[in-house]
Amino acid sequence: MIESLKKQDVRKRCEEALQKAKEYQHVLNAVVTFYDIEEQLEGLNAIREDAPLYGIPVVLKDNINTKGVRTTASSRILDNYIPVYDAHIVEKLKAAGAVIIAKSSMDELGMGGTNRNAYTGKVNNPWDVTRISGGSSGGSAVLVASGAVPIAIGTDTGDSIRKPAAYNGIIGLKPTYGRISRYGVIPYASSLDHVGLFAAAVHDAAKALTVLAGRDDRDMTSSYEAVADYEKAINSDIGGKRIAVFDNVLEAIEDSRILDNFKQLCETLKKRGAIVEHVRLDDSLMNALVPVYFIISNAEATANHSNLDGIRFGMREDGDTMEEIMIHTRTKGFSSYVRKRFVIGSYSLFEENQEKIFRKAQKVRRKIVEELARVMNGYDVLLAPAASTVAPHDEDACEEKLSKTYLVAENHMVLGNFSGYPSMSVPTGFLEHMPIGINMTAHPFDEQSLFDIGAAIEEETGLKDKIAEVKA
Repeated sequence: MIESLKKQDVRKRCEEALQKAKEYQHVLNAVVTFYDIEEQLEGLNAIREDAPLYGIPVVLKDNINTKGVRTTASSRILDNYIPVYDAHIVEKLKAAGAVIIAKSSMDELGMGGTNRNAYTGKVNNPWDVTRISGGSSGGSAVLVASGAVPIAIGTDTGDSIRKPAAYNGIIGLKPTYGRISRYGVIPYASSLDHVGLFAAAVHDAAKALTVLAGRDDRDMTSSYEAVADYEKAINSDIGGKRIAVFDNVLEAIEDSRILDNFKQLCETLKKRGAIVEHVRLDDSLMNALVPVYFIISNAEATANHSNLDGIRFGMREDGDTMEEIMIHTRTKGFSSYVRKRFVIGSYSLFEENQEKIFRKAQKVRRKIVEELARVMNGYDVLLAPAASTVAPHDEDACEEKLSKTYLVAENHMVLGNFSGYPSMSVPTGFLEHMPIGINMTAHPFDEQSLFDIGAAIEEETGLKDKIAEVKA
């Protein structure tokens, strides 16, 4: 899609993208803030026309700092926050010639998987607006799936790019931990957060990663690993590629139609010369994914957002004392869902609880990562359905259950956050007129295998640049 867009007039394509996003807003509710793009269009005069994203319209998740443009992380408490600097990835995008048209809605502070708890309200799926977009990067996913933009930026702490990608029928990439700098990104959980992206085609995702990846001294977790030209290196001839099928996930899925689609894909990959074998992780460790994630992520979030108190930062509510101001501000500034997560995080960090809860969760996380490394040894990617169902209707969406389907099939992608391994979701078909997809996890800094196999899947399914028709 990026290459076809480049054949159009720059101003025309950017203005059309902005107009389309505005036209769809009352239906999808995907945008928090629209840009005035005139200054950026004028700024392109200083950019070479052969820049990789020259004049390409993009969208940023609203937890990414943008100088002079409101950045709320879809939380009431940050409704008045206007950053004084750009995030590293914003600098990268602008240098590559991209034009930012909007900041997209998200689950508040990144906490959620439905995009129902944004301060601006639920984001709707463009394939069926009665269904959820998935979260927390739902707004970015929806704006790519609806055809408003070819590239959108998201963040992923548990599966917040890859699950919405599956629900919306697009590519969702979470690269290796440290592959993209997080400088200027409002955090959720620092040891789990990744910056990633959405695209409607594998080649576009590869091009975008080449732009965004690389060392940034302002983020000490960013990697010195050399950045490849991922798009140029794509090779969809996957003969000899070794693919491990994730049996724990298959066994937890109840919908036979999801399984049939996945099995058919596996047969197709075999016909293309891939070696497809079945593996499984220790069941007790798989059942620990959700509790370990909740303990670590909420503890880190509590520490990261301790400054959102109405005194040092964010919106302020009235009170007679400093304590009252903080209580009133946090009560009105955060949704009940987020306040609940802060309670969990605070409890885990109490001095008397740190060893038996937080430290124990960290130890279990290490065992999970060791088990993942053991199972993936000798394989290029680990393959599984990205979700156990199509995107649920709003009233059916539930994030916290204790069923095997929820604990394993709906949360297995957190393995990529625990380990930092790169992971990507790719659409593979439709069910009930809604998209479904698969997820692949590769070894650290082997994003190329994800793109190679993803391109082969794309060729077989014919779903490249498949866009939803939105009735605005």
